[in-house]
Amino acid sequence: MQVNRRHRSISARGSANAPSSPVGRSVEPQSPVSITRPVDPQATRLAALIRAHCPYDGRFSLGVPGAHVTRFSHAFSEPVYSAQRPVLCIVAQGSKRLILGPEIYTYDASTMLVVSVDLPAASQVMQASPAEPYLGLILSLDPGRVAELVLKVYPQGLSRVVQAGRGVFVCPIEPHILDAAIRLIELGGQSTDVALLAPLVVDEILIRLLRSPLGPRLAQVGLAESNMHKVTSALAWLRANFAQPMRVEELADLAHMSVSAFHQSFRVVTSMSPLQYQKALRLQEARRLMLSSVMDAASAGRQVGYLSASQFGREYARFFGQSPARDIARLTEQGAAPGGSAR
Repeated sequence: MQVNRRHRSISARGSANAPSSPVGRSVEPQSPVSITRPVDPQATRLAALIRAHCPYDGRFSLGVPGAHVTRFSHAFSEPVYSAQRPVLCIVAQGSKRLILGPEIYTYDASTMLVVSVDLPAASQVMQASPAEPYLGLILSLDPGRVAELVLKVYPQGLSRVVQAGRGVFVCPIEPHILDAAIRLIELGGQSTDVALLAPLVVDEILIRLLRSPLGPRLAQVGLAESNMHKVTSALAWLRANFAQPMRVEELADLAHMSVSAFHQSFRVVTSMSPLQYQKALRLQEARRLMLSSVMDAASAGRQVGYLSASQFGREYARFFGQSPARDIARLTEQGAAPGGSAR
């Protein structure tokens, strides 16, 4: 996710076009007049419910475990970096994009974003205004529950072999999933029913995802023999131990794969090599530490595993586009939060 790399724009159909703006540098938001206005009654209803739960800009819990709604009245001038966890993102109004390595995934009220594995990514609200803010629903995906439901949705196993694919994908929103999302948000205001009924609605959403065209790809998270499932064990180790020295051979053993097969599958799932993945986690955490703990660059670099301050400075500048000192000074002046959501 270096700033000097070209990126591919991924649509719901998987088309790719090289964008003009690199990651980490300021991007001019689209004009508010181009905001996609929901015309479908379901989308309109979803937008109204999210507005009711979001009195102002920010992220708000629905009172349903793993479910949040977000509102932003202005497009972001640049991406927000964070360690992305498995989620389903549904947009009711406006648009947003997720940046993973060289790829850009744009989603709006006509599509949904699914992230199936832990990924160091960046996100950016692209269409929003005070009159028509960005409104979205975020639902965390529990890989363990996905694995349980895979056995029910595919009792005979997958009908065909599915090659390991990217751990993030955008596809057209399905009416049944949109309907379930509306009911889930409605439950957020019913304290007597939410504990009993919300898990059923979440299961319904997961089942409909698994039965959708993207289902076989999502199902790989719950299939022990799939390459994606094997790679996730290495991702979990990297996420918990990113400051420690890493050997690809040990990660391959953890995934029960040969080194060559592991390296190939890792890149297919994450769009980056294990070393690039670790570097992204380190640099994102260092940035957070400097913002939230007022830690100097040398200390932050050591905290995340860098032995050389000069190497940390070089890699930070390549990743974020500026030296640590200039980047943190700029973010502090802008009043940036120490951490952000990629959703």
